[in-house]
Amino acid sequence: MALVTFTSPEYRDKTVYAVAGSHTQTVLKLALENKIPINFECEDGECGTCVVKVSSIDNKLQRMGGPLTEKEKTVLKQLGKVTQMELEQMIVDDLPSEWRLACQMIVRDEDIRVEY
Repeated sequence: MALVTFTSPEYRDKTVYAVAGSHTQTVLKLALENKIPINFECEDGECGTCVVKVSSIDNKLQRMGGPLTEKEKTVLKQLGKVTQMELEQMIVDDLPSEWRLACQMIVRDEDIRVEY
């Protein structure tokens, strides 16, 4: 089980359990199931309204979810959250992106903080 702490300046932090490795439970799905008000529209990784900032709870370099999908790369670049150079460096250094789309990020077996 993974612990996911959702945090927002407008709402009190809320920590929930996630079934790690389900390959179907996205951060957005987890938020909706727990009545956490993350903005979203398309739920398909194309609009960018569900962009969130993800970090490791214990500040270790962890995977922080599965790799970026191609949709995420495109939308995050359009939103100015990542550059092509940063995307290439993430691959070389095997580092995660702190910016993700909640509808695309699959929760892994790690405790994370999701800022929305």
